Amino acid sequence: MKVYELNIDGLVGSTHHYAGLSEGNIASTTNAASISNPQAAALQGLDKMRTLHKLGLKQALMPPQQRPNLQLLHQLGFSGTPIQQINRAFKSAPEILSAVYSASSMWAANAATVSASTDTTDNRVHFTAANLVSNLHRSQEAEFSRHLLQTIFSDQTYFAHHLVLPRTTTMGDEGAANHNRFCKDHSSPGVNLFVYGKQVFAGKGSSPTPSKYPARQTKESFEAIVRNHLLDPNQVIFACQNPDAIDQGVFHNDVISVANEYVFLVHELAFHNQAEVYAELKKKAPFELRIIEVPEERVSIKDAVDTYLFNSQLITLPDKNSMILIAPMECQTNYNVKTYIDEMIADPTNPVSEIRYLDLKQSMKNGGGPACLRLRIPLNERELISMHSGVLFSNDLFNTLEVWIKKYYRTELIINDLADPHFMNETLEALDQLTQILKLGSIYPFQN
Repeated sequence: MKVYELNIDGLVGSTHHYAGLSEGNIASTTNAASISNPQAAALQGLDKMRTLHKLGLKQALMPPQQRPNLQLLHQLGFSGTPIQQINRAFKSAPEILSAVYSASSMWAANAATVSASTDTTDNRVHFTAANLVSNLHRSQEAEFSRHLLQTIFSDQTYFAHHLVLPRTTTMGDEGAANHNRFCKDHSSPGVNLFVYGKQVFAGKGSSPTPSKYPARQTKESFEAIVRNHLLDPNQVIFACQNPDAIDQGVFHNDVISVANEYVFLVHELAFHNQAEVYAELKKKAPFELRIIEVPEERVSIKDAVDTYLFNSQLITLPDKNSMILIAPMECQTNYNVKTYIDEMIADPTNPVSEIRYLDLKQSMKNGGGPACLRLRIPLNERELISMHSGVLFSNDLFNTLEVWIKKYYRTELIINDLADPHFMNETLEALDQLTQILKLGSIYPFQN
C-alpha cells in the first residue's frame, strides 16, 4: 500500500514573542526583547504550508496551545482571577509570565516522536509526545500535545499513543527533532536513527558531553521509545551528537543534519564517531544510502546555525524521481551556504535537484527553521483516511485561516503587552474560533 509523508505544521499562536527562554538556542537568546510580529509569523508559516500543498504533498496543521497557561501560573503560586494572576506574575516574575504565554508549540518537530506502521511489529503508527523537560516554557506542552495527537489520530486500529516519558532529565526527550528515518521510499520499511546528546546511566559506555550548553536528549529516553514503539532493534541506530556542535548552538540534531528516504544531508562534524555512524547505517539499510556530507571548510557549523541550512525540509516530489530542499531565505544571503547549495543542485548525479527559499524570519529569529515547524508522519492510505480531516490543508482552509489571522493577530508584540488583560481575551477568543474552523470541538481547558 502506498505511504505518504504527511507534514503537520504547528500553526503559530497569537502570543508569538521574543523572550530568550531557550538556553543553547543562539537565535532565541540573541533576539530576546525584540519586537515580534505574530501576524507576520503566522502568515509566513501558513505560506509554507501552502507551498508544500501546491507541490502536491500531504499537508496538515496543529493548532496552537492555550496561552496563557493559567493552570501553570496557579501551580507556581499565582492565585486569584486570571487577570490578577497575570498582573502578579508580571510584577514579580515576568520571565514566568513570558513562559506561560510562549508560542513555542509552533515548532511541531518537538511535539512527538513518530514511528511508521511499516516499522512497528503491530503495524500501527506509534506516537510519544515529548516531555521537553529542558525548558519550562516547552515542558508545559507535553500533555496537550499528547491530547491533540490523540484527537487528530484517534482510531486505535491504526494509531497507538504512549504516555509522556517521566519528567526527569534522565529521560529528557525533545521529540522528532532528533530522529531521522531512512528508507528506499516511504512505503518501504525503514532504519531509524535516534540522536542523543548525553548518556546518563553508568556502566553502558561513556559518551562525551558538551561543556557550554546543555545536552537535552538522552540515550535512555530514546531506548524507552524504541521499546514502547515496538521497533526492531536491528533496524535502529543510536548516535551521539558531536558535543562541540551543541556548544556552538546545535541544540537539536535537525540543526546539523536532515534525511529523506535514502538521502542524508549532513555536516561532517554532526556526530561523535561519525564514520562509525555511517558504517552502521550502511550495514542496516537494505538499500543504497546516499550521504551528502558537507565539509566544515565549505560550510562551517556557525554558517549552519546562522542560516539553518540543515533545518531545511528535504522532500521527495510526487511523481518525480527527485527531491527538493525547502530552505529559509537566510541560506540565500550567506555566500558559503548559497554557493554550496548551487553546486549541489547543479550536480546531475545528485537526487536533490531543486531549491525553494522561504521567508520565515519571525520563526528564525526565535531559532526555528522550516523543519522545526513540522512533524513528519508516514501514513498509508487507510491511516490517512482515518485521521481527523479538519486539520488537512486545503485552499479553502488557507483562505479561512488567513482571514482569521488578520482579524485576531497583532502586528507588534513586546513583553509588556503580556500584562494587558485585553490581550488574554483576544487570544482565547481567537482559539475558540479556531476550534470551530478545524472542527476539533472543545479541546482547550478554557472551553470546558
